[in-house]
Amino acid sequence: MRRLTQSIRRSVRWRIVGWMLLTMAVSFAVVVIAVRGVLLNNVANRANHDVNQEVNEFYSFAAEAVDPATGQPFTVTARLFETHLSRQRAGDHELLVGQLPSYGAIYEQRGAHVPPTEIYDPLADAQFMADVDALPSGVHQSPVGQIRWGKAHVEVNGRVDGTLIVLHFTGTEVEGVNDTIRVLVLVAIGALFVSVLVAFLAAGQILRPLRLLQQTAQEVSHRYLTTRIPVHGSDEVSQLARTFNSMLDRLEGAFSAQQHFVDDAGHELRTPITAIRGHLELLHTKTPAEQTQTIALLTSELDRMSRIVNDLLALAKADQPDFIQPTETDIGELTLDLDVLAQALADRRWVLTRIADGPAIVDEQRITQAVLQLLQNAVQHTETGDEIRLSSDFIDIGGVPYVQFTVTDTGPGVPEEDRERIFGRFARGSAQGTAQSGAGLGLAIVAAIARGHGGMVTVGGTLGNGAIFSITVPVGDATRPPAEDSDTEASTPPGVPERISS
Repeated sequence: MRRLTQSIRRSVRWRIVGWMLLTMAVSFAVVVIAVRGVLLNNVANRANHDVNQEVNEFYSFAAEAVDPATGQPFTVTARLFETHLSRQRAGDHELLVGQLPSYGAIYEQRGAHVPPTEIYDPLADAQFMADVDALPSGVHQSPVGQIRWGKAHVEVNGRVDGTLIVLHFTGTEVEGVNDTIRVLVLVAIGALFVSVLVAFLAAGQILRPLRLLQQTAQEVSHRYLTTRIPVHGSDEVSQLARTFNSMLDRLEGAFSAQQHFVDDAGHELRTPITAIRGHLELLHTKTPAEQTQTIALLTSELDRMSRIVNDLLALAKADQPDFIQPTETDIGELTLDLDVLAQALADRRWVLTRIADGPAIVDEQRITQAVLQLLQNAVQHTETGDEIRLSSDFIDIGGVPYVQFTVTDTGPGVPEEDRERIFGRFARGSAQGTAQSGAGLGLAIVAAIARGHGGMVTVGGTLGNGAIFSITVPVGDATRPPAEDSDTEASTPPGVPERISS
């Protein structure tokens, strides 16, 4: 598996390098072709310009010049050619030829880079001379390269008495262009080599989070879920690494919740199961009266086990997305229903001090479960006839509306050092003098319900003078009347009679 993953990774890396190499190679090819085309076009334009310039200069000379020997206009074409060509300096790639067909005489001016006649003589090239006779200008492909040419006729008495032929040999210039292109190609090849090296290193850097992801995935097991990929940057690969880390967070949370459930169940169920097994093994040795007493004890233990299992299931579900299912709830009606349910819990002096009047987006069943747990907790820490108060209020915290349910008892209170610990699983307060029963899961469930709503649960009061437990959750998008200052000891608002139950 590791070799396959490394092979795939290498394949991806080389695919990136290959595509970059192909793209740059095509780009360089287009650039080379375009540059060569531009340079060759410049050579052709420059040759055409030089040919036209020489032809125009001859026409201007023939029209205005005088024979220096006579001081009169030229009357002999040969003399015209001789004088003009003696005063001209042909360009490096130009050949100027004055031809007198009737006399067979030739006058010429040859540039430095014009091939010698031993290599190529244009006047001996039948195809070239045929083009000269038929056309005013043109382009001829010769053994020494392309020739661009033009001509100028000298007419005497209506007939052609001579012809000036201007030839521009572009072979050496084209060879210079080719030399430039060869250098450009070599530079492009070097640039491609450097680009491949840079692309290889860059691809490795880009794919580094993927390598870390692969290594982390190999290291992860149900016993080792704490490894995370270090993430730097905000590109797509970094986002993938963040997503993978988030997935590991969820997996770690799920495995942690599962482990907590197993540990909690084993911790709390082992003792009652052992007790039940021991009583059942000795049941046949007891008298009928003792058997009846043992069966009642076993039933009580089974009821306690059932409550523990239900609590553990509730805590295990607290990490699930559907643990809280909020709906719009009338807080006033919910508070009155809680007061009715409280009176069935135990023989206490129940006091309803405040009722919040308005709606909130909460999970009514979970809030009922949490408040009843707080009420049950108050019952466990008070005696018959003691007072327990219940209230609900709308409050603002940092400009955000909340609804708060408060349970106040007259028990021993909660020491400062226990006020955070008691909301953990299987935690019990250290207050003495009251009977404490249960598995220590109730307040943990209350805390889970509060967190599920995005709220909190708090404990206050003075040691020796009772405890004040409050669960506070956001109102949500429900509309409600303006919040009043919350006071757990406040008097009942106008229109709501104080209800005291005994």
